[in-house]
Amino acid sequence: MKGLEFPLVSTKVKGLTKNFDLSSPSGREKYFQAKVGKEIEQIRDYLKEDTFIGYFLGKKSSGKGTYSKIFIEIFGEEKIAHISVGDLIREIDDWDGFVKTEKYKRVKKYYRGYVSWEDAVSAHLGRSTSKLLPTEFILALLKAHIDELEGKAIFVDGLPRQLDQISYSLYFRDLIAYRDDPDFFVLIDIPEKVIEERMKYRRVCPLCQTSRNIKLLVTSKIGYDTESKEFYLVCDNLNCKGERMVSKEGDEKGLSPIAERLERDEDLIKTAFRLYGVPKVLLRNHVPVKMASELYDDYEITPEYQLKVSEKGKVKVEEKSWIIKDDNNVDSYSLLAPPVAVTFIKQLAEILK
Repeated sequence: MKGLEFPLVSTKVKGLTKNFDLSSPSGREKYFQAKVGKEIEQIRDYLKEDTFIGYFLGKKSSGKGTYSKIFIEIFGEEKIAHISVGDLIREIDDWDGFVKTEKYKRVKKYYRGYVSWEDAVSAHLGRSTSKLLPTEFILALLKAHIDELEGKAIFVDGLPRQLDQISYSLYFRDLIAYRDDPDFFVLIDIPEKVIEERMKYRRVCPLCQTSRNIKLLVTSKIGYDTESKEFYLVCDNLNCKGERMVSKEGDEKGLSPIAERLERDEDLIKTAFRLYGVPKVLLRNHVPVKMASELYDDYEITPEYQLKVSEKGKVKVEEKSWIIKDDNNVDSYSLLAPPVAVTFIKQLAEILK
């Protein structure tokens, strides 16, 4: 990222020469145990009695949901929850049905703001074009949702979304009875070229929302639809039923529709980077080509996958090197999600000490 220098954290383990299959759940389990088994046990022991709250700050398609899913895969969904603020807001578009629920009563009870409750609701429903959705409404919605999580550790994706919301996130843990728990920012540095490719080829599980990529991060199960003549991925999340993954509407358009949002997200990351007194996990998705072999194993580098159908109708997967220009025009490799998660686990273990 221009103007910021995120550290390069090596994932290599002295004496470890084995390659791991990072596309399968069992392969990832062995990989994480070999790379950060000690830190995983430390965090697992911590989660027996305590929780934390982490705020993801990264550009669109920077991997926030993917890293949360990896943590849930390692530590279990009974210990960690991922909250997407955008998903929470979209879930209550049926307001008439929502007002009949217990959750509605909790949202209204938690709400405190500079506009009336009625105006906040109108803004949410899109009935008011003169006012944006109040941050206080979002906070109330989050608090009501957290009531349902029964003390799980939480990753929040989508707050802060504006510069003036940074201060809300700093004190948010005090508002939701997480007073004694650590809170921290997770800042993600990723080249925009990688974001564009991730968006265009992203596939998402409609059940568990696990995200993969048909060009850059395939699952262990791949199929071919003879009618549409297209390849598809099957979700291999251990906590899922194995649903066929689908593309998100608008992803095929690339970065142009979200240019303003990318600029805003970069400003947020730079603002949080400069904050004092708040722990930060710094995740770097990319590594200069000339330094890659010193810091990472070959199988941790993102390849480009090419899918083909054999004469017998089976899907064949071929790999080749994928080199991109980072935001500073340096030839770089992109890292797969698991090695970035390894650096995440290392830093989080230090914070929780």
